[in-house]
Amino acid sequence: MIVEAHVVRFDSISLDGGATLAPVEVAYETYGSLNAQKSNAILILHAFSGDAHAAGVSPETGKPGWWDNMIGPGKAFDTNKYFAICSNVLGGCRGTTGPASINPATGCPYAMSFPVITIRDMVRLQKMLIDHLGIARLLSLSGGSMGGMQALEWAVSYPEAVVSTIPIAATARHSAQQIAFNEVGRQAIIADPDWSEGNYYTGKPPARGLAVARMVGHITYMSDDSMREKFGRRLRGKNSFGYDFDVDFEVESYLRYRGSEFVSRFDANSYLYITKAMDYFDLSNGNGSLAAAFERATARFLVISFSSDWLYPSYQSQEIVRALRSRNVDVAYCELPSNYGHDAFLVDVGEQTELVRGFLASTYEKVAG
Repeated sequence: MIVEAHVVRFDSISLDGGATLAPVEVAYETYGSLNAQKSNAILILHAFSGDAHAAGVSPETGKPGWWDNMIGPGKAFDTNKYFAICSNVLGGCRGTTGPASINPATGCPYAMSFPVITIRDMVRLQKMLIDHLGIARLLSLSGGSMGGMQALEWAVSYPEAVVSTIPIAATARHSAQQIAFNEVGRQAIIADPDWSEGNYYTGKPPARGLAVARMVGHITYMSDDSMREKFGRRLRGKNSFGYDFDVDFEVESYLRYRGSEFVSRFDANSYLYITKAMDYFDLSNGNGSLAAAFERATARFLVISFSSDWLYPSYQSQEIVRALRSRNVDVAYCELPSNYGHDAFLVDVGEQTELVRGFLASTYEKVAG
């Protein structure tokens, strides 16, 4: 299935930090067909390094979307039944306005003059897109990691527009450890001489710093078991140590590849802005408590976590579930066994598919009935 990307421009958006972006563009893709009642729409929310290309094949790259194993005919998000939408987040670098976009006031990229953004700002722009598409109520929202944060924010900020939500491997607020990992990544970029205070768009990008940031991040996405199974202590193309600082181990080679591959598709300044938005996210902020935040929520919830996820461990999902149950919100929770760590929501989709498929079917039946 070849998919087409779309871009919509809005006059402006007001941000939590007090700034206004004008104009603002949002890139998105859709899969399946919207029914006459506009009651089968599902918003797919991407994680930190994702983009609007969630499923199908991109005509530009020929590559499948990042959640292609979950979205499509007969899959968890069955496009024979549902109309799925995925947009690139505000602050991104894949078609939606971000630090690399041209500032109309200067004719140059925003770079670090781009205003600091929040998860709520991302959701605010998504709501503008959904309104533009003429969809009053979403059947569901779903995403993993940062996508799960957005799904939670939607349920609290726009309860009238959400029938159900499926946050996966997510949290209602970052822990000190999660903030710490993000800060290491940001400092790796800022310490790169080529970062040039963010003004690198006409020169050499901070490739080394961004690659190191991605390497650190990628370690947190895996588990000890998955790294042992995938790499162990195997050497890369040799039978003995080189006794130097070139690659010896398979895992070193893998991380270097992941770092260099990321540099070719992601903007370093977007890394700074998006990770900061994740760190600022706290659903209880301004509400007194997490449970109080959910007092406005009217959606059904399916919360999923994974046993080996140590970046977004199950206790954080369980905290969300307890807060929802304390307000008598309809919520189902499942911790799925997996050895893949945080990446499980992207790769270990068998049981996840069955859970999502059943939850969506029962939700749609209630709406249609």
